[in-house]
Amino acid sequence: MFKKLVLTVAALCCLAFPVAAEIQPGAFTLSPMFGGHLFDGDQSLETSSFWGLGLGYNLDENWALEGVYTRTDADAEDSSTTDTEVETIRLDALYHFRPTEKLVPYLVAGLGGIYSDPDVGTERDHLLFNYGVGVKYFILDNLIALRADVRHLLDFPEPDHNLQYSAGLVFQLGKPAPAPVPVAAPAPTPVPTPAPVDSDGDGVIDTLDQCPGTAPGVAVDSKGCPLDSDKDGIADYLDQCPNTPAGVAVDNTGCPLDSDGDGVFDYLDQCPNTPAGAPVDSKGCPLDSDGDGVFDYLDQCPGTPAGVSVDEQGCPTVLTLHINFGHDSSQVGPQYDGEIAKAAQCIRDYPGNVVFIDGHTDSTGSAEYNQKLSVQRAQAVVNRLIEKFNIPESRMTARGFGEDKPVANNKIPEGRALNRRVEVACGAK
Repeated sequence: MFKKLVLTVAALCCLAFPVAAEIQPGAFTLSPMFGGHLFDGDQSLETSSFWGLGLGYNLDENWALEGVYTRTDADAEDSSTTDTEVETIRLDALYHFRPTEKLVPYLVAGLGGIYSDPDVGTERDHLLFNYGVGVKYFILDNLIALRADVRHLLDFPEPDHNLQYSAGLVFQLGKPAPAPVPVAAPAPTPVPTPAPVDSDGDGVIDTLDQCPGTAPGVAVDSKGCPLDSDKDGIADYLDQCPNTPAGVAVDNTGCPLDSDGDGVFDYLDQCPNTPAGAPVDSKGCPLDSDGDGVFDYLDQCPGTPAGVSVDEQGCPTVLTLHINFGHDSSQVGPQYDGEIAKAAQCIRDYPGNVVFIDGHTDSTGSAEYNQKLSVQRAQAVVNRLIEKFNIPESRMTARGFGEDKPVANNKIPEGRALNRRVEVACGAK
């Protein structure tokens, strides 16, 4: 069926004689059409022929509106489905390309409804969206054109995908009257050419001057506009920063922007949005004088030695030794030499530093007793570092903090065990 349709259209194209074709603004269109309807697989309907009729209006050379009615008598694919009548009503918008040519392609999209009897879904009536492409070929001076298009039909709420291809005719009605032929006006009387005038004295005559009223003494180009040698948008006589690199954003004085006010122009600033007042280097990045990775304006421990591990405030981190001190005990057995070896290595990594060995207790007992016990625990670790790992006593200072600095809940056994600890501040001076 569709092959016959295409052959008919092709034959008409061959018989058509040359015409002056175009889409006529303000004209109505009547378009009978015939084609094929392909159904979604789950609808169990065979590809069937349809006929349709369109009534349209050309808003201008490119845009048109068209109301379309189509009807398809669809045959069932098997016994699970019955033959079905499918009707669509839609309002489409068309956009024409090359509207003054004989062959006019177009795009189309629109909304409407699709109705089936009996229904082929959960509902009989569905909202319909369609879009597609087509072509019009004029065969009679602006009045009749052949038409062919293909549409994707998408109905809701449970989407089914249908395809319609069609061919037909377009009758363009109400063709506007041809424009009146202009009458040649009589030749004007020659007027003497006045002498060239240069009102602002910039060396460019007024008829060529695109920037009249230039201030006296300002250098201008061949169009009479003030020179902008570095092309930053600020004329040379106002530019306080000449020779700005191409493409660099400038302020109204012609100087490169410095958005964060750190004294480094934005196009050179590798660290934009530096906080106000933060000292920066030549690249606009905040200074990190001790090289610990924390900027000076955030560093609460300036002057940290090179290589020392620090926290977010730039202060040396503390090594916690996991020694399971018993309740009311400061004994450190050889089974903890692995933990103490970590402290020994940390001390060796920072030669010249005085290392604090800090003891802590849980909250059991009096504060005064816990203070003494915490010092004993710290000293026990110092003694083990001297005896087992040959760390000089002069490198270490034992300190006790009693129960003052808990790291866990003293109300439960597990928390109290964590609070009975020794910390080694090997990275601090």
